[in-house]
Amino acid sequence: MTEIEVRRATEADAVVLARLNEIVHALHVEARPDVFVPAGDKEEVARLFVRFLGREGALAFLAEEAGRAVGYVTGVVHRREGDVMMRARSFVSIEHIAVDPEVARSGVGSALARAVREAGRAAGCTSVLTDVWDFNEAALAFFAELGFRPMRHHLEQAL
Repeated sequence: MTEIEVRRATEADAVVLARLNEIVHALHVEARPDVFVPAGDKEEVARLFVRFLGREGALAFLAEEAGRAVGYVTGVVHRREGDVMMRARSFVSIEHIAVDPEVARSGVGSALARAVREAGRAAGCTSVLTDVWDFNEAALAFFAELGFRPMRHHLEQAL
């Protein structure tokens, strides 16, 4: 395997981000068709990424191997003011992460998560957060391997 390079993604990469997103989106659609819609127009998904990249605090990184995109991660830097109940805090969240199955378990995901951590540190954040759907056992195991620990539990009940 050649060396993996991670770089900031830009609006010009939106089509590539949309293509890589299909990897994880298909898993979500299969497990929760009541929440996720089947993949639609790739151009519309690319426009969704362009809008995301225009948000304040948005981060996106692409992993490339020999010039071929093999994974991506998006994140957001959050700054929360303190109040009488909670302390002020700044953190970065990992929103999406996907790795081409052909290079899974080769360090791509770890390199992408590291890029978000480094960007968060540079922005003055003190922690990185993410959320994972309960059905996504591979993602749960991946983040546990990186040292993530449960912080909150979101519970759901159908009506």
